[in-house]
Amino acid sequence: MLLIGGSYGIGLELVKILIEEYTVYVASRTIGELQGLDVTHMPFDVSQDDLDLSLLPADIHGFAYFPGSINLKPFKMLSIDTFEADMHLNFIAMVQVVKKILPQMAEGSSMVFFSTVAVGTGMPFHSSVAACKGAIEGFAKAMAAEYAPNIRMNTIAPSLVDTPLAKRLLSNDRKKELMSARHPLKRYGNASDIANLAAFLLSDKSTWMTGQVLAVDGGISTLNIN
Repeated sequence: MLLIGGSYGIGLELVKILIEEYTVYVASRTIGELQGLDVTHMPFDVSQDDLDLSLLPADIHGFAYFPGSINLKPFKMLSIDTFEADMHLNFIAMVQVVKKILPQMAEGSSMVFFSTVAVGTGMPFHSSVAACKGAIEGFAKAMAAEYAPNIRMNTIAPSLVDTPLAKRLLSNDRKKELMSARHPLKRYGNASDIANLAAFLLSDKSTWMTGQVLAVDGGISTLNIN
């Protein structure tokens, strides 16, 4: 299994699940909280596009891409440079990695990508992140069609999850209370909520699933109970 970015947050939780059954490679800028875990860490900066394929096995059976950003600002406060930087980190860099590793993806392998609930449900101040993640959803569906039946590709679309990336949105008890109240299940997500689904999609338990966008969002995208 190859994870791009897995030193913290959802990626780290996924690593903890996968190492029980698989050989796991994590390519990220820092080793972070992977220290002491049974993984092979590969220093890699997505902005440099310098992934060393020679360090990976000839056949890769699972892949997930975690690097991303959350720029929640009014549209008028977002510069074109910000849109371009967000698009590169979330989407273009992901495409570059996928293009590199596809020849090593084994027959029957699985690839998992990450979107956001804000693509399917319009939310104010999400114009940049929704645009980036919407590109991922379209890309993943097209690729799933192109590479079926040999490689499965699915996308997870979470709502707010308690990770280092979202710490500004959950920085005090009042914010946590407000964010919990927005969701029908009355809590925001935790990393294991998302990692458990990612592990399922990477495993042989999901061999009849491809081209899907799966919401893990506390019900916010489909239920209105407030």
